[in-house]
Amino acid sequence: MMNRFTLAVATAASTLALSTTAFAGDQYIDETGFAVSGYDVVAYFDIEMKPPGQVQTQGVPGDESITADYNGATFAFSTEKNRDKFAADPARYVPQYDGHYAYGVAQGGKVPANPNLWRIVDDKLYLNITDVVVGFWEEDIPGNITLSENNWVSIEEDAASESTIPKFTSEAPKS
Repeated sequence: MMNRFTLAVATAASTLALSTTAFAGDQYIDETGFAVSGYDVVAYFDIEMKPPGQVQTQGVPGDESITADYNGATFAFSTEKNRDKFAADPARYVPQYDGHYAYGVAQGGKVPANPNLWRIVDDKLYLNITDVVVGFWEEDIPGNITLSENNWVSIEEDAASESTIPKFTSEAPKS
């Protein structure tokens, strides 16, 4: 049976462990100054997703006057309704791995992600970097998610990527 001191220490340790895992690392922010290059993260959940192997529908640019802050980053939204949905449950909408590309995390690193190369799996948003990488990602989505999740534990606290997204110029946010 635990005495009060042991119970207090155990409770404090559990609280600390839970509080540190609740916070994500730094969001990837590109030259736009916005998370996800200024694209509306809520809108992805309303876009018809193409099957693996087909070019994905592009993301919806956000509006620079409709924003919300989360995890140290500013997110832009195409509508106030989407901003309000995000504000009510931001963790539901933010891309996995703090906006870094999913296959890169599966390979063990933090690399920027292209907001037009996306997929929702099990109600979570994943981004990738180039159309070639999307092919590798889609060869084994469940296996790559497992690799990403396992790797994320050890790299989550690393600094966000400061690299430019290759072959991509953001059309967002709109002014």
